[in-house]
Amino acid sequence: MSSIFARIIAGEAPADIVYQDDRVTAFRDINPQAPVHILIVPNKEIPSVNEVTEADEAVLGHMLVVAKQLAQQEDIHKNGYRLIVNCGDHAGQEVYHLHIHLLGGRALGPMLQRRD
Repeated sequence: MSSIFARIIAGEAPADIVYQDDRVTAFRDINPQAPVHILIVPNKEIPSVNEVTEADEAVLGHMLVVAKQLAQQEDIHKNGYRLIVNCGDHAGQEVYHLHIHLLGGRALGPMLQRRD
């Protein structure tokens, strides 16, 4: 079964798409964790970083270029932003279609909270 992201890419599920080309699609997260929270996904279904191959290098690099462009478009590039890629259950990956979270628009604090 295709992921919700695959259905968004195909236009079969609603989303606030902010960028789309033949390689990637970017849309606003439905549960934003920051004022700007955009998901950047490859149009090709790749479940996680664990399934990335050398053939995927170009699209992965393109995802970073698109992240930079969107940060500029959203005017968060000057103060900073965070890019997150979760891989697997322990990292909190919820949708098994590789994606980059672009977050910004406020100070985001530490990446992880220390547990003693």
